[in-house]
Amino acid sequence: METDSLLDDIQDINLSYLLLTQRMISEDRTTALFRLKMDDEMADLIASLSIKQLTQLARTNQLLCRLCYDEPEQLRKLTHNQREQGLGQTHAALLMASARNECSSVSSN
Repeated sequence: METDSLLDDIQDINLSYLLLTQRMISEDRTTALFRLKMDDEMADLIASLSIKQLTQLARTNQLLCRLCYDEPEQLRKLTHNQREQGLGQTHAALLMASARNECSSVSSN
C-alpha cells in the first residue's frame, strides 16, 4: 500500500510539474526557458501537448523533474545562508542560474 501511495504522489507531482511548465511557457516564454533550463524545441513540444498527453506522460514511476543542485555544497549554501531575506533570494537565484543546463529537462536516458 505504501508503494501505491508513493507512486500516486510521483504521478501527481509529474502532472503538476507539466501543467506548471506549460503555464510558464505560455505566460513568459523567455523567463520559462531560463528557469526550466529548457531549449526552444522542448518548450514547443511541451506547450503543444494536450491534457490527455500530459496525463499519459505523468503516469510513470519516475519523477520528470529533478533537483537542480548537483553538488551538496550548493544546497548547503542555500539552507545555511545567514544573509538577509532579500539578499538570500538573490543568492539562491544566482546559484540556480549557474546550475547545469540539464537541470529540469526530462532525461533522454
